[in-house]
Amino acid sequence: MLDLRSLRSPWLIAIWPGMGHVALSAGYYLIAQLEAELVSEFPTRELFDVEHVDVKEGIVQPGKLPRNRVFGWRDPAGRRDLVFLLGEAQPPLGKYAYCRQLVDYARELGVERIFTFAAFATRMHPQHASRVMAAATSAALLADLVAHQIRPLEEGYISGLNGLLLGAAAEAGLAGTCLLGEMPHALSEIPFPAASLAVLRAFRELSGIPLDLRELEAQAQTLSDRLGEVLASVEPDHSASSDDETEEVETAEEISWRADEPRLSPGDRARIEALFDRARLDRSRAFELKQELDRLQVFPRYEDRFLDLFKKTD
Repeated sequence: MLDLRSLRSPWLIAIWPGMGHVALSAGYYLIAQLEAELVSEFPTRELFDVEHVDVKEGIVQPGKLPRNRVFGWRDPAGRRDLVFLLGEAQPPLGKYAYCRQLVDYARELGVERIFTFAAFATRMHPQHASRVMAAATSAALLADLVAHQIRPLEEGYISGLNGLLLGAAAEAGLAGTCLLGEMPHALSEIPFPAASLAVLRAFRELSGIPLDLRELEAQAQTLSDRLGEVLASVEPDHSASSDDETEEVETAEEISWRADEPRLSPGDRARIEALFDRARLDRSRAFELKQELDRLQVFPRYEDRFLDLFKKTD
């Protein structure tokens, strides 16, 4: 198993549910593309509580605390190693204490810079390209962002752990950056992959890690085209420019993944199993599997099994 303490000058990418699934989509795509290894779990230290119990075929299942999985990736080219924290939920209380714990953990691993991903909502048309903005914990980091043509967030706020973690990092003298992808404010409750794509393009530039984003580009284009057609038919005046300066920056505290899940047909189940088999042989195919689970609205049902794909088996 990969020893996280042996990583070379790693960056930490912390990922939680939020508006437009921007962070989750970007994080899952990175983990799948890089074939990161599931290493451990970050202890929650009593900051979480059980919010619901599952029922399967009429039987109540034992309650489960939200999990915080930790992944590692060693860059074969020796450019930059990465640590990922993938959290299922944000704690209802003690958010800043949780962030301080995570900052302490990052320092133990020798992390040099923390990243969070988030969304900012504007009146953009869904067929326009999403912009990316950023906030950083120091003037030097901000200058580096500007040098990479990333627009700084001049004023506003970043809610939830995506912002609070950077506050805790700044307090501890640890470098941190939040990359925010633009999405339409009217569509904040649905996944918007174009914003995730904008975030990952910016991260690719900053990290120097080559990422093949074609799969996410295709997904973003397909969804944007469909949304554009729908909005054109019901809201003709929705074409306000994305250059509008009255932007609201937010990340939404937590978007619940719990929903009424549809029953799967035998064909759907067979297709899912085939995709699991492909992803098990080639973890870079895992994002294709996630897309199908999202399309069928059953990802929560398969989430643990999906993430088990990233455990080292030898």
